Amino acid sequence: MLGVALRKTRRMPEGSPAVLNSYVINIALPALTLYYVHRMDIVPNVAYSVAAPWLMFAIGAVLFHFVGKALGWKRETVGGIILVGSLANTSFVGLPMIESFYGAEYMGLGIIIDQLGTYLVLSTLGILLAAVYSVGRVSIASVSRRVLGFPPLLALILALGLQPITFPETLELVLERLGSTLAPVALISVGYQLRLDQVAGRVMPLAVGLTFQLVIGPLIVMGCLFGVVGFSGISAQVTVFELAMAPQIGAAIVAMDYKLDAPLATLMVGLGIPLSFLTLPMWWVALKDVYPPFAYVVL
Repeated sequence: MLGVALRKTRRMPEGSPAVLNSYVINIALPALTLYYVHRMDIVPNVAYSVAAPWLMFAIGAVLFHFVGKALGWKRETVGGIILVGSLANTSFVGLPMIESFYGAEYMGLGIIIDQLGTYLVLSTLGILLAAVYSVGRVSIASVSRRVLGFPPLLALILALGLQPITFPETLELVLERLGSTLAPVALISVGYQLRLDQVAGRVMPLAVGLTFQLVIGPLIVMGCLFGVVGFSGISAQVTVFELAMAPQIGAAIVAMDYKLDAPLATLMVGLGIPLSFLTLPMWWVALKDVYPPFAYVVL
C-alpha cells in the first residue's frame, strides 16, 4: 500500500524500484543469509525438507515451459512465471505462518527450508534461468559469472564456511538489522510497480502461476514426499505447508531486475500474498487431518 501511495503521489522518482531492488539483492538479502545460515544447525534428517523446494522449482520449470509454449506466451513471461510461480515465500510469510500454525519450535526447520532450499534455488538455478530467459542464448562463461557473482549466493557460501567461527555480537546486530529491511523495502518496490490495470492482459499466466504456487505444486510435492519416499510426521507437514506459501518476494525482485515481465511478477506477489491467507488454513487442516491418504490420492 505504501508503494502504491508513493507512486500515486509521485514522491519517489520513476526509477526508484531499480534502486530498491539493487539494495535488496546486494545488501539486505546477503545480510539476512549471513545472519541465519551462520547460526543454524544443519542435521541429516532435514534432507527431504531441503530437497522439496528444489523439486517444486523443477516441476514448475518444466510445466510452465510447455504451458507457455502451448499458449504462445512471450519468452520473458515464461521466464518470469517460472521464477515467481515456482518459489514460495518461505521466509517473510512462511516463518510467521509456521509459528502461528505449528509453534515456534518449528521455526528452525522453516529457516533451513528457506535458506538451503528456496533461496539457494533462487541463487543458483533461478539466476541461471533468469539469465537465459532475459537475453536468449548466452555463453556458459557469462551465465557462470552471473550465478557465481550473485551476492546472496556468495553470502551463503561465506556463512557456511564461517560456521565454526563465532560472530561478534555487534556484527550479528548489524546483519540482523540490515536483513530485517528486506521485506518492507522489497514490498514497497513491488507496490510501487503494482498496477491492477495490467491484469487484463495477463489473466491466464497470473491464474496458472498462482494456482500452481498455492495448490498444484505443493500437492505434487506432497504426493512425492509422503507417498513415494515415506516422509511423514510434523516435519513433513511443515515442509509442504512452507511450499504452499505465496510467491517469493526475492524471486519477483530478480524477475524485475532481469526484465522478465515485471508487471506479472508484481501482480503474482501483490495478489498471491492475500490469497495465501485464505488457502493456508485449508492446507493446515488437510495436512493435519487427512494428509497420509490424501498423498496417495494425489498419486
